[in-house]
Amino acid sequence: MPGRRTPRPENALQLLTKGYGWLPDRRRAAVGRTVGARLGGLPVTAIEGPAAARFLYDEDHVRRAHAIPEPVQGTLFGKGAVHTLDGDEHRVRKSMFIALLMREDGIASLVRQATDAWDEAVDGWAGRPQIVLMDEAATVIAGAVCRWAGVPVTDDEVPGVARDLTAMVDGFATGGPRHWRARRARGRREAWLGQLVDDVRTGRTTVPAGSAVEVVAQHRDAAGEQLDPRIAAVELLNIIRPTTAVAWFLAFSGHALARWPENRKRLASGDDAFAEAWAHEVRRFYPFAPFIGGRAPREVEWDGARIPRNSMVLLDLYGQNHDAEIWGDPYAFRPERFLGRDIGEFELVPQGAGDPRTNHRCPGEQLTVALLAALATRLAQLDVAMPEQDLTIALHRIPARPASGVVLQVRSSVRQG
Repeated sequence: MPGRRTPRPENALQLLTKGYGWLPDRRRAAVGRTVGARLGGLPVTAIEGPAAARFLYDEDHVRRAHAIPEPVQGTLFGKGAVHTLDGDEHRVRKSMFIALLMREDGIASLVRQATDAWDEAVDGWAGRPQIVLMDEAATVIAGAVCRWAGVPVTDDEVPGVARDLTAMVDGFATGGPRHWRARRARGRREAWLGQLVDDVRTGRTTVPAGSAVEVVAQHRDAAGEQLDPRIAAVELLNIIRPTTAVAWFLAFSGHALARWPENRKRLASGDDAFAEAWAHEVRRFYPFAPFIGGRAPREVEWDGARIPRNSMVLLDLYGQNHDAEIWGDPYAFRPERFLGRDIGEFELVPQGAGDPRTNHRCPGEQLTVALLAALATRLAQLDVAMPEQDLTIALHRIPARPASGVVLQVRSSVRQG
């Protein structure tokens, strides 16, 4: 028919084969920051840059409801999670996370628990032939965040909890065994935490006042109703799961110390400003979330491109974090780029953009930075050797990770600060 647009070809296979490089490669071929594509039968407009991030986080342009694919909800976020809400529903639910994750005393308390757990674990690492940093970091952080959140766990239970939490992250963007392992892990942990919420509400279990478990159990949504126990479990997991995922950034920190050892002394020195800059640079340089997106509630326009109603809009996080116009030399690992630099809320986007108090940016980002800075400093202080191993990071694998998980031989439990 005259005037009818020919649908773009499906791009799911290219995404699977190229991973993080898919959108940057398309933009380079198109010589622009905005490109069209098609995923799951839906037209996609992929955008990048601070102005694009501002556009995507405006609910008049893009909304999250009905935008997150079921495989991602069924593994990473959970069905009915705050990530799937818009408007007042989102703001009221989000307020719960802000109260828990953006308090200075709450952040400091969790960092203390995690560093104490790390120091205790190091004694055991020194007595073993070798450790896998990513696995050990996940165990340390999972135990610390569960106890901080008021989730009762024994020392024997923590490794299993850590495996399930990391499985949910590791399987969200793939098919096959990793994906089904993630679904099974989510099912187990939603049932576990849903029962805990029910026990807290009925008085069968007591948790610390003001803890995440108590706050989530007692929270009332925009309609004034308590969360269904399963949804409450989903949101508890959305506190402890992403915190445990800092293990990815610890593994990347181990990778960076191996590749650029000249940074070790300064990081180990306890220079707080450099440790924070290190955390920012690790999150910028290394691949984690490839993109975020939503659906256009009406026909809109961006950068001269018409975006049809109900079509997908994606913000290329990996591409923006490696944009030469923003970062100058984006493929150089230089923590000092963040020393004395104010970071615009729409510039550095490994965990989204904008103001976490009012939109969909992760409210746990400050916690992530503080926790990563503290634990990376302790990592740099360890007296370790690195046996021969495969440290490659495959960009087609989402989420990416060093192939070996970063194997270390800890020579001594005494830190070398």
